[in-house]
Amino acid sequence: MIAIIKNICLIFFIIIGLGKTSFSQTPTKHIIEIKRMKFNPEELHLKKGDTVVWVNKDFFPHDVAKFDNHSWQSSPLNQNQSWSKVVTKSEDYYCTLHVVMKGKLIID
Repeated sequence: MIAIIKNICLIFFIIIGLGKTSFSQTPTKHIIEIKRMKFNPEELHLKKGDTVVWVNKDFFPHDVAKFDNHSWQSSPLNQNQSWSKVVTKSEDYYCTLHVVMKGKLIID
């Protein structure tokens, strides 16, 4: 009887453990449109390793740069040009050509 209870407990813990196993997800590509002097969406929730593609749909050139230290920055993007980045951490960014344009990448 004790052996049966031990086996049931063992099976229970194996099932619980399998439920907690995290399977790696395929990275997702997210599009942020630059339009009417705004990043759309301005705030994007994503997973570590996802790719973000900024597409300039505006008439004016824009760029994308890390807000506090410019550790990453695109070149100026003309209309219909794009730039992409693999995201590894939450970061604020902006357009250095139009400093009122700001966005945020949030790793969930």
